Amino acid sequence: MPQQPKIVVNPPSTPMHPIPDGMIDAIHHGDCVSYLRSLPEACVPLAFADPPFNIGYDYDVYDDSLETDKYLSWCQSWISELYRVLIPTGTFWLAIGDEYAAELKIASQKAGFHCRSWVVWYYTFGVHCKSKFTRSHAHLFHFVKDPNRFTFHADAVAVPSARQLVYADARANPKGRIPDDTWILRPQDCFDGLKPNEDTWYFPRVNGTFKERAGFHGCQMPEQLLGRIIRSCSNPDDVVLDPFSGSATTLAVAKKLGRHFLGFDLSQEYVALGTERLSRIAVGQPLEGAVDPKASAPATHQGKQRGEKSASKPRSKSKGATESLPLFDLVADQDELLLEAFEASHRGASVDRLILDSILNEDFHRACDRLKIEGSHEQRNRTLLRLRKSGRLLHIDVDSEQVVAPKWSELDLYLFASEIAWRRVADRYSVDLVELFCDVRLASQFDAFAARYSPGFTPLEYRWGTLMLQEAIRSVPRLDQDTPWDAEPGLQRWESAQAIPLSDVPTHSFPASPAVYALEDQATEQALYIGETGNLSLRIERQFGDGKLSTLYDTSPERANIRFLTIPSDPSRNQWRRTMLLERFPTNWNV
Repeated sequence: MPQQPKIVVNPPSTPMHPIPDGMIDAIHHGDCVSYLRSLPEACVPLAFADPPFNIGYDYDVYDDSLETDKYLSWCQSWISELYRVLIPTGTFWLAIGDEYAAELKIASQKAGFHCRSWVVWYYTFGVHCKSKFTRSHAHLFHFVKDPNRFTFHADAVAVPSARQLVYADARANPKGRIPDDTWILRPQDCFDGLKPNEDTWYFPRVNGTFKERAGFHGCQMPEQLLGRIIRSCSNPDDVVLDPFSGSATTLAVAKKLGRHFLGFDLSQEYVALGTERLSRIAVGQPLEGAVDPKASAPATHQGKQRGEKSASKPRSKSKGATESLPLFDLVADQDELLLEAFEASHRGASVDRLILDSILNEDFHRACDRLKIEGSHEQRNRTLLRLRKSGRLLHIDVDSEQVVAPKWSELDLYLFASEIAWRRVADRYSVDLVELFCDVRLASQFDAFAARYSPGFTPLEYRWGTLMLQEAIRSVPRLDQDTPWDAEPGLQRWESAQAIPLSDVPTHSFPASPAVYALEDQATEQALYIGETGNLSLRIERQFGDGKLSTLYDTSPERANIRFLTIPSDPSRNQWRRTMLLERFPTNWNV
């Protein structure tokens, strides 16, 4: 049986011939094929190419609408030249879209390259398409010149393994493991699948509002993505070649990571702007974008204001809570179109009502689609809120009768369900209330949770309840350090109030009067949920009756107590007593 050749990883990056003086560490204006032909054989350790996709993109000077045969012939030319200039142990990465991914893989193999990985880079902030599914991924081919001798520094790109993150297994390699070959932007969007701490690669597509945006080129790769490629497939002081320099991001990352660089571009303007960008960069400077995959896209505090937060965040996080979801906003030049879409769809409703009401919100996004407004539903909704906050909607007539808030007596039947649903979604995705309802997927999860805890109401009712609860919480004066938590009249008797085992008393036997109450664990006396109601008997029956304790609250009548205090009815102080109690007794289920 023939012996399998031994694979040698990380051999020395030794060029057979030097690159001519004056060419390294620069971007050169002109055709990449001509420049590649001017280079000596076997002089470059790593090449990264993000060529035009031939999909009609409006470049500065290049025609991106070639006939297929002409485009593929041109690609074969520069790929073959890349193969020639790479050292024997060199590596070539190719970024390409769906249209020609298969053809260029074959062209690369025809030139002599061997494919080690076919990576799918998936980004949920995709490119809107009118007559096909939204483009939200690209292909990254990892080729080597010699399948038995090549550079690949696994430790430089290792990520924590499941053994480390989940099981705390002592057998886990402390250096982590090699990432998977599917690189995902936002695992939070896969509700029942990938989680942010799994070993995948998450990188956002560089959009107009991102800090790392160079500003002069429409197709810009994320620095962290290129950082992983350059760290894993080259050595310090190696030359990194990009035949389509564009925004100069490949060269910028190479310089930051202590590599030499070489780029070509047809556009004289891109060359000038890219050169200026490189002049502002120093070796060792950190890459733009988050290294932590759980924060792979910039949060609003890095650019836009995040908005109101205080009472909208949970008081404590559950063990399964994730980091904040990335927030995005639309570019400013679409503001006028967005206002036009709102005027065409709001039917007299306020912005809050339009976002909370799924029917009105769907009509709003249809109007956005007709006006060809970019962005996801979440982005459009958030931008609409920003415009409202800045006073840009004051000229639009809103019918005050459309804003019909339910009475607190009506809310009593489901307010607890709205709060628990809010808490569960916020704990899972660490979002505030504005973020939650701007995102259709999170709002749907909220609706499902609320319907489990108090069925029979509409999504709009559950959602509106959270807004009223949030406003009630915000109206409660914050206590000074010297003011005791039980300063609110009536709460002085709380800790001496009797705790009644639910197994001893039927739920309908509690007094039908206004009260504050707590569901407590008998063994620990820890409060699990604290509520305030206008009718304690009805609330206890609706919230904890019919077996809900075991199915929804992880306890049972045998393990649960109800502690309560009857209070005078005071509509001007709704939720005040409950909020004061929560200052002292944080729970699992309250906001």
